[in-house]
Amino acid sequence: MKNKFIWPIRVYYEDTDAGGVVFYANYLKFYERARTEMLRAMGYEQDELINREKVIFVVRSVKVDYLKPAKFNEMLDVCAEINTVGPASVLFSQEISRGKTLLNQASIKIACLDTETMRPKVIPQKLLEQFKHEF
Repeated sequence: MKNKFIWPIRVYYEDTDAGGVVFYANYLKFYERARTEMLRAMGYEQDELINREKVIFVVRSVKVDYLKPAKFNEMLDVCAEINTVGPASVLFSQEISRGKTLLNQASIKIACLDTETMRPKVIPQKLLEQFKHEF
């Protein structure tokens, strides 16, 4: 891949559990935000893709490794990198780190669906080309 997209975030109190660490499911929210911002950086808004192209992107599968905890008020980098692009899916490798310390890593497969049928649909050609060449 040519580029790894990095989105900085801060851990808010609402992201943490009773122990003061990021609740395990919230890492998935952080990953989702990074992918959304990656699309935005490529010139695509998800609501526009829904309205113009009649497609949505949904999570098909997730594999997550929790290595070290993130805590309240820390600054984190959430990375998204495209591994594989298929006609109707994209496999992302994602990581969350605090400085040089890797905290979490995931492999997330995203499927492109038709908004009316909720069946797989080919990713719009222009976006598909960008996925293959920019990242």
